Amino acid sequence: MPAGLSWPEAAALALLALALLVTLCQHLWALRWSLSRDRTSALPLPKGSMGWPFFGETLHWLLQGSRFHSSRRERYGNVFKTHLLGRPVVRVTGAENIRKILLGEHTLVSTQWPQSTQIILGSHTLLGSIGDLHRQRRKGIKARDMLHEFMEKAIQEKLKRNNTEDHSDALDFIINSAKEHGKEFTMQELKESAIELIFAAFFTTASASTSLILLLLKHPSVTEKIRQELMSHELYQQCECCPARPCPDTLTAQSKDNEKALLHPTAKDARKDQSQPLGPREEGSPQLCTPPKPTLPQSSLCTGPQLPALSGQSCHCPSGINLEKLSRLSYLDCVIKEVLRVLPPVSGGYRTALQTFELDGYQIPKGWSVMYSIRDTHETATVYQSPHSGFDPDRFSAAGTEATGRFHYIPFGGGARSCIGKELAQAILKLLAIELVSTARWELATPSYPTMQTVPIVHPVDDGLQLYFHPLQASCGSDA
Repeated sequence: MPAGLSWPEAAALALLALALLVTLCQHLWALRWSLSRDRTSALPLPKGSMGWPFFGETLHWLLQGSRFHSSRRERYGNVFKTHLLGRPVVRVTGAENIRKILLGEHTLVSTQWPQSTQIILGSHTLLGSIGDLHRQRRKGIKARDMLHEFMEKAIQEKLKRNNTEDHSDALDFIINSAKEHGKEFTMQELKESAIELIFAAFFTTASASTSLILLLLKHPSVTEKIRQELMSHELYQQCECCPARPCPDTLTAQSKDNEKALLHPTAKDARKDQSQPLGPREEGSPQLCTPPKPTLPQSSLCTGPQLPALSGQSCHCPSGINLEKLSRLSYLDCVIKEVLRVLPPVSGGYRTALQTFELDGYQIPKGWSVMYSIRDTHETATVYQSPHSGFDPDRFSAAGTEATGRFHYIPFGGGARSCIGKELAQAILKLLAIELVSTARWELATPSYPTMQTVPIVHPVDDGLQLYFHPLQASCGSDA
C-alpha cells in the first residue's frame, strides 16, 4: 500500500486502475478488428461493436436471445458487425442483401456451421459440403440416416436387389441417383446421408407443425376459412358409420364443451406419429353415427371409399386426398406460407466470406463469418404492408400485392442451398391442417400461450404447447 493512503483510498485507486486497464483493452480489441479491414477496398467496415476482448458479445447474445439481433439492427441498420463464439461476424437482414449472399454460394461465400453440427452430422453431408462436392451431392443426396443398425442391413438388402430402377423409398433414390453421376456411395456416406434428413427435415417440420397449430388456435377465423374451402372442394368429410342406414356425405358437428378432452403436448413430444388418431368418438349422444358400444377409432376405419361395416352398421368414407387435390386448395396454401413467414423454423444461416465483397455500402472482409436472418427479413420487409406481426394469409392470395419479391420470403433459403425438401414439408403441413380442421377442435390446456424460442429452431419453451383436442362428431341426420 502506498505510503500515506488509507485502505479505502488504496482500494479506490486499485479499482480505478483496473477500470482504465479494461477500457484500454477494449479499445485495443476494437482497434485490432478495425485494422483487419481489407485495405484494397475503400469501403468501411459495417457499424457495430466487437464487445469485450476475447469474449466479444457472446454473453450478450446468450442472455438476450433474439432481442440481441433486433436491438442492434435498430441501432446500426440491416448490416452490422459483432463478435460471437470467437469469430468476427457480420449480421445481415433484408431481401437485397440476402439475395447477394444466397446467390453468391461458391463464389462470394461458402457454407459454415458450428463444429458441433459438423460432428453430429458427419463429414459426408450435403449440409457441410462445399464447391464441386456440394454441386454433385445437391442432386444425389436426398436423405440422412439415424445410425441405427437396421439401416445398414436395409442398405445391404437394397444393394442386392435385381431391379435397380425402382424408386420405392429414399434409399432407392440415394443409391440410384449416385449412379447417375457415375459413382457409388460408400456405406458410411449412405448412413450419414440419412442423418441429415432426420436433423434437417424432421425437427424443422415438427417445428412448423407446432407453429401451424398454435397460429390456427390464435386465429379461429382462419380455421373456419380453411373449413369452408375444404367443403367447397368436397374434402370436408369423415368416415361415418350408421346403425341401420347409409350416412349422408358431409355431416359433422362440434362436440359438446363438457366432453372429455385429450391432452397433447405437440412440441414437447415431436417423436410421436402425428397420424395417430386424436381419440375415440364420444359415446351416448343421440346424434352420433356410432352405436352406444366401443368402436375402433375413426382413422382406423378410413382405408378406402367404402368399408366393411361393423355389425349392424353401414359405413362411408370420402375419397383419399392426393397432390392434385392439395394443389387446388389455394387458401390453405396461403395459410401455410403465412405460418412459415411469421414463424420460420430456421431463423437464419451461416456463411464464410471467400473474398472481400460489398454489401449495403460496407465491405465484408475475406474470412469473416456472415450470419443472415430469415426471421428478421420477414419481419422488416416493406413489401408486407399490413402489420408485420399480424397473421394474414390473404397477403399471399392471387389478388394480393404483398407476395411479390423473391427474397422477401425465404423460409426455405434460396440459391444453391435452398431446402431440397420444401415441397414435401409443405405437403405435410397441408395434410396436417386438413386432418385437424376436419376431425377436431382444440384449445389451450395452460393458462397462457407458451413463449416461443427461436434457437436452434422455433419451439415452445418449458413444457411445450399443451392442448386439449376435442374430436368432432359425425351426425346421421341431414339437419345436424
